Amino acid sequence: MPLHLASAAALPQGPADTVVILPAGTTSLPPEVPLLPEAAQRYADEQLAAESKLFAVNLYTHRLYVVVVNEKKTADLTAEQLRRSGHQLHAKLVAAKVKALHIVDLTADKQAALPLAEGLYLTAYQFEGYKTDEKSKKPAALEQVTLVGAAEADVQQLDNLLQGVALARDLVNMPQNKLNATEFAEQMAAAGERAGFTTEILDFTHIESLRMGGLLAVNLGSPEPPTFTIMEWKPEGAKNAKPVVLVGKGVVFDTGGLSLKPTPASMDMMKCDMAGAAAMTGVMYALAKNQVPLHVIALVPATDNRPGGNALAPGDVITMHSGLTVEVLNTDAEGRLILADALSFAKKYQPELVIDAATLTGSAARAIGKEGIVAMGTADEEVMQQLARAGRRTHERVVEFPLWDEYAEHIKSDIADINNLGKAEAGAISAGKFLERFTEGYPWIHLDIAAPAFLTAPDNYRGKGGTGSAVRLLYTFLTSRA
Repeated sequence: MPLHLASAAALPQGPADTVVILPAGTTSLPPEVPLLPEAAQRYADEQLAAESKLFAVNLYTHRLYVVVVNEKKTADLTAEQLRRSGHQLHAKLVAAKVKALHIVDLTADKQAALPLAEGLYLTAYQFEGYKTDEKSKKPAALEQVTLVGAAEADVQQLDNLLQGVALARDLVNMPQNKLNATEFAEQMAAAGERAGFTTEILDFTHIESLRMGGLLAVNLGSPEPPTFTIMEWKPEGAKNAKPVVLVGKGVVFDTGGLSLKPTPASMDMMKCDMAGAAAMTGVMYALAKNQVPLHVIALVPATDNRPGGNALAPGDVITMHSGLTVEVLNTDAEGRLILADALSFAKKYQPELVIDAATLTGSAARAIGKEGIVAMGTADEEVMQQLARAGRRTHERVVEFPLWDEYAEHIKSDIADINNLGKAEAGAISAGKFLERFTEGYPWIHLDIAAPAFLTAPDNYRGKGGTGSAVRLLYTFLTSRA
């Protein structure tokens, strides 16, 4: 069971494991802190005088944890430091086998409890997995975090959002033999039933009738059929007359096709190649659970990419949903092929904005590492600035790459309208330039989450494995428009 966030007006009567958040520069416990025995009070004051930012006071019947705000240059960076404090605090709670924790925010603006709880929640995430021994199946000790004095609506909104992140992480962490394209579509439909958004799943015959040549071509080598899933959240009183459309790359496993990937540190991690689609599922879940007044549609083309059977071969020419022809120079540049069909399909909704997310290029990962998300697109500057602000607020920061006209030269083909490979230089941009050809008629943003979507080693509250990258970013961006 995931960690549950709750709110309360006051601390319960009697002993309760509690964390108090103190303002930066605090050198002794303020009177608002629950009364401590003299020795414990003296110990706490000594820790504060020594500028300790996180420590515990063991009172035997319960524990008092103290977090001192570490102020940074901006409020966004201060909030991120509090998330990191939540990560550090979690280790102490696990060691003490704490089941329920209360957070008391004693800062002046009362803005510290939510990010601390966010860091705790994201750190506490565990993928249930498939182990059979009893110890592995035992649930985590920490079950509930209660924010004392916080607005119930704010806590519930954060809890629902973080459930969306956990959903995205779960989907990314599931192996392909537990999550083929059909099973992935069924998972999205199940999420819709829980959260309240509608789902339509297009099967192979429907995809073929729509002439989605990119999705069909990538699927040629697979023993499993592709799917195309349409998720929709359309509440009464939606603020936008035209929908926002989200598109997520849903390659449930990527061998590279005939352009086969090496296995170590490459193909062995490719269950994560549907992280863009998982993120969009998490966003839809959070929007619906929180009844956000926006009309949002999410499109997920899904397949695996294998070298079997009739597999797509380098040099083949395919015709896309839009009618454009593509020379496939590398079958491992498959994500852009299935995204292109979805971006072309999105035009039917006359959207006010389209955003895609994909683990698309190693080039993006090499450019900025796991510390950020590469963004580019045709949306106007104000929209891109809104996205950048959401990135700073959630610490899922975006770096905008250019889409200058000259980059179109990178994807020219001798025998088709375009090719799917580009050049050795600016690989993330040529992938974006390829997608741009399928986005006529609406403003568009592309997010390349190749680096932060799946981590091979623990990284603070993002953990190891699927991170749910872009869920908090896009939810914050979209709610700012509502």
